Amino acid sequence: MWKLGILVAVAAFLETVSATSLGVVYTEGGMVDGENIRLGLFRHMDIFKGVPFADIPGRFEKPKRHPGWDGVMKTKEYRKRCMQVNMLMSDTRGSEDCLYLNIWIPHGRAVSSGLPVMVWIYGGGFLAGGSMGANFMDNYLYNGKEIADRGNVIVVTLGYRVGTLGFLSTGESDLPGNYGLWDQQAAIAWVNRNIRGFGGDPENVTIFGESAGGASVSFQTLTPHNKGLFKRAISQSGVALCPWAVNKNPRRFTEEVAIKVNCPTDQNMAACLKMTDPAVLTLAGSLSLSSSPDHPLVYNLALSPVIDGDFLPDDPSKLFHNAADIDYIAGVNDMDGHLFTGLDVLTINSPLVDTPIEDVKRLLAAYTKDKGKAGADNAYSTYTLNWSSNPSKATIKKTVVEIGTDFIFLVPTQAALYLHAANAKTGRTYSYLFSEPSRMGGIARPYPSWMGADHADDLQYVFGKPFSTPLGYWPRHRDLSGYIIAYWTNFAKTGDPNKGDLSVPTTWPKFTNTGHQFVEIHHNMNRDYVRQKMRTRYVHFWTSILPNLPVLGSE
Repeated sequence: MWKLGILVAVAAFLETVSATSLGVVYTEGGMVDGENIRLGLFRHMDIFKGVPFADIPGRFEKPKRHPGWDGVMKTKEYRKRCMQVNMLMSDTRGSEDCLYLNIWIPHGRAVSSGLPVMVWIYGGGFLAGGSMGANFMDNYLYNGKEIADRGNVIVVTLGYRVGTLGFLSTGESDLPGNYGLWDQQAAIAWVNRNIRGFGGDPENVTIFGESAGGASVSFQTLTPHNKGLFKRAISQSGVALCPWAVNKNPRRFTEEVAIKVNCPTDQNMAACLKMTDPAVLTLAGSLSLSSSPDHPLVYNLALSPVIDGDFLPDDPSKLFHNAADIDYIAGVNDMDGHLFTGLDVLTINSPLVDTPIEDVKRLLAAYTKDKGKAGADNAYSTYTLNWSSNPSKATIKKTVVEIGTDFIFLVPTQAALYLHAANAKTGRTYSYLFSEPSRMGGIARPYPSWMGADHADDLQYVFGKPFSTPLGYWPRHRDLSGYIIAYWTNFAKTGDPNKGDLSVPTTWPKFTNTGHQFVEIHHNMNRDYVRQKMRTRYVHFWTSILPNLPVLGSE
């Protein structure tokens, strides 16, 4: 028995002596020193937090390279997130000094080199969000540790400007907008130039993101400014074609902000806004959360990217040739629209209160408003085709969620996949539907029992929360998280989610313009979860029937 004790002690001693670590890393700006943690026998991880990828940005200017520093910068603490409104939109948090990134590097018996790199872009409606430490109490959602460790990849998370400081635009050269997208692009370029020093392969970078982050990933594949900087991309619940992703008339909102902060709305507006206190500017860009079936919440998202002739030289639908050599995964959650429609039509979450059919008609009329009565009538007949003469309460409520999911997320994502596949040269295309029911649904919970996967429900599984906080989950949630990490990291390594170091529950076929195949991601996956033609009738309505109806005149 004592011999075993000695052996264990010797093994532990050797393990600490030979702890694998990069130590101090030299970057273009100077040297950085992170922390090293032990994951298990002969597995360690280096974590660098708050590494600058650009200088403190000038107000409404593109980011510039960091001037560098002397000595060794300690990178063991998260920096502040970019300045933004708080949850209640009553105050601001964060800082203008926010262009930093965080890096997780796993090591086995030897220090890693040539690892695939995955760069995460967070969501938050282009208004909020951050990847700098705890989002809620002590829970840091975007911790790269589980993906990096389980998938043997480097994970990078970054900060980018949001809200007025990130996306305010006059639509002219005096305030062109898209500063947040330029920040993301500067971080991707920094990774490309510096990641080799951290054990990464600059020739094998994947960008991935969710919601506004998924749309951002899509924009980064479509801009001509990223040629050769990354190889693959994953958009979760958001693409550049979403109705909230591009603001076609940015000046209107900018004038509203100007009036709130006592700036003129003439040719001096941009100059005045640049001199306004950043916290005051940020608060002035708060969005209204009040909505109704006639004025859906999605139309309030006014701070978003713009077609500026530079980052986005044209409408996103015309830029897919720029993504011809990028491998691409895109998908949605089966009830992504619930977060929005639950605010537009409050009754859908009340099991005891009926949702009036009139509310279904009002929501469809709002989504098809350019086409007037013909659009609304066509939409209503499309969504009620399978209803009985006396539809149940749950049927009506679920239909509201389906309408929101289709319009805000699913149909634009299918259109983006179609355009990616149609323009692809070497780039492969993959489609998914995430359908694990929300953990908020069912008995004595705030959501109805029929609830599927809500917006952002996928994030906890992508980032391995069932492994890092096991008490909050069932074994099936760990299965699901393992499947997603396997698909995502295999894809990052090889461009094929089925091929890599991790086994997957079923083969995920490519999306082609003839087959339209996709996998449904769920804890109980098998070959029956490979499907095709996602919600074809509804995709056809929004992409073919509705656009061909005459536009309303001046009614």
